[in-house]
Amino acid sequence: MDFSDVLLTVDYDRTLTAPDSTIPERNLEAIRHFIDHGGAFTVNTGRSVPMAKPFMELVPVNAPLLLYNGSAAYDVTTGKLDFCHEIPLDLWETVNTARTLLPDLTVEVQGQKAHYTYPENSAWEAFYRRQKCACRFVQPGDDLGTFLKFSIYGAFHDDTVNSLFSGTEEEVRRMDEAEALMKQTFGPYCEVFRAAARIIDIHAKGVSKARSARELQARLGRKILVCAGDADNDLSMMRDADFAYAPADAHIADQFETVCNCASGAVADVIFEKIPGILKKLG
Repeated sequence: MDFSDVLLTVDYDRTLTAPDSTIPERNLEAIRHFIDHGGAFTVNTGRSVPMAKPFMELVPVNAPLLLYNGSAAYDVTTGKLDFCHEIPLDLWETVNTARTLLPDLTVEVQGQKAHYTYPENSAWEAFYRRQKCACRFVQPGDDLGTFLKFSIYGAFHDDTVNSLFSGTEEEVRRMDEAEALMKQTFGPYCEVFRAAARIIDIHAKGVSKARSARELQARLGRKILVCAGDADNDLSMMRDADFAYAPADAHIADQFETVCNCASGAVADVIFEKIPGILKKLG
């Protein structure tokens, strides 16, 4: 089957991957088949360039990666940003304001070369060491590069991101307060949204996975946008896509047509079962 009319963008964690962060071989086989038959495929994720490095050599893509929840497109062949949307604020003034307002939480800037935090946080460092993501503790005034995204985290209970997807009532309530405060403070200039129970992501105004997917679709000249995702930060691209699917075990599974659980190869189901039906229907 010819997939040359289709751009497929999928979330990484718990969509392309299983809950244990491994990538089902069935997904990789399906992606290779999709690309070999003309499809354009990429990952559309909240991860940064440094956070995406571990999977860049594992996942076959033939279009720029959509990173930072839509703030930038990264060309893996050139190692450069294809397009980006910067936060229109002074980086260190913004970080210092967030830290003053939220002294009990971790403020992190996600750069192109590393993730940065101030002050030192041993649990944060252990998490990124496990993720094989470059990280660095910095001092106010250090040059951190293009200002694309910063995040607010609750306390790490272990060295996995899973610990931030839940929390006690008190912890979640504190993040509710922090989210409201960040919207009040930065809302006129930035998108502020909850990526998980105890993660708040902040980007330039208008940035979303939907915007980046449509921007890439236009650049590539593909007629059909198909997306797959599992969490709240995927909602924009899922709702805006021409066709959208969620793993059966996704947090947002009740809102979209579903495929198998992520561990069983949800992306392969989209490629082998759903897209051929779309093309026949439109055909």
